[in-house]
Amino acid sequence: MADGGRRRRRAFIGSFTAAGGPGIVTAAVDGTSGALTLLSSLDGLPDPSYLALAADGGTLYAVSETADGAVAAFHVTGDKPEPAGPPVPVGGSGPTHLSVHAGHVLTANYGSGSVTAVPVRPDGSLADAPSGVLRHTGSGPHTPRQQSPHAHQVQPDPSGRWAVSVDLGTDSVRACTLTAGGLSLHRESALRPGSGPRHLAFQPDGSYAYVVNELTPTVTVCRWDAADGALKPLTEAPVLSGAPAGDAYPSGIAVSPDGRFVWTATRGEDVLSAFAVEGEGLRLLGTVPCGGHWPRALTAAGGFLYVANERSGDVSWFAVDPHTGLPRYGGLVEVPAASCVILD
Repeated sequence: MADGGRRRRRAFIGSFTAAGGPGIVTAAVDGTSGALTLLSSLDGLPDPSYLALAADGGTLYAVSETADGAVAAFHVTGDKPEPAGPPVPVGGSGPTHLSVHAGHVLTANYGSGSVTAVPVRPDGSLADAPSGVLRHTGSGPHTPRQQSPHAHQVQPDPSGRWAVSVDLGTDSVRACTLTAGGLSLHRESALRPGSGPRHLAFQPDGSYAYVVNELTPTVTVCRWDAADGALKPLTEAPVLSGAPAGDAYPSGIAVSPDGRFVWTATRGEDVLSAFAVEGEGLRLLGTVPCGGHWPRALTAAGGFLYVANERSGDVSWFAVDPHTGLPRYGGLVEVPAASCVILD
């Protein structure tokens, strides 16, 4: 506990156990410097590559990004997560992302191209089986990456009315409803063919969404209509100032709490890109090295950016200049095969 009985802020880090990762790692967060100090690790769940917290911060959820695909719950009242029941199969393969929405945990299943809803019990644990699985359909022009659907992210929109899924395989974003535990497609919005959308982040007021594209190093700016559940692509902005020197696969995206800046991470080039939000467009402010190799995920919290660098096996942090939006490197901690980092 922190001074005065207040619980200190923590970070939870996911990793690929199949690549030597320690599983789920807990770290303390220094509120002044943003620095992380490792506290514990838990290796009972295979490949917990993505994590999400319940709204009250008392329960942590993790995917198991395996061929069979599962999700698990952990109580996190202490510094080491405690399992809250066995992993629950999601009825899909390779879940890469999850979120908490309307009393359910939703998973985006990359391998099977589907989204799953698993009910959450009052104590934060999970029901024994999913209440709904929605399978995507379609393909894209980029072979072999787009021969079938590949749901890469699912999250609620800021209004809480919609579950929004991003599909790399079909170049589209889907708005879905969750009713009585069942998922139903409301509207599918097409993005540029071959762009390979991976993740999106909303403006805090829900007026715009920014979609980072993995197969072309760009961000698509979209207008979001929460009343109708409709996403309208407007413009695209490159994440690099010039042609990439080699591989360039964007991964994570984050928006500042005041909506003035957007940041992305790009694997291969191993950089963070900072953008200024200018009306219906983005202006690239600059790029900085990500502090490691193969930045898989990016999180903004408390005036800092945190980056999970998968192949160098570390998590780096950056202080963000509140006036310019540019990140400044602060340090790193070693976490083999790191895949995501979230803060409570």
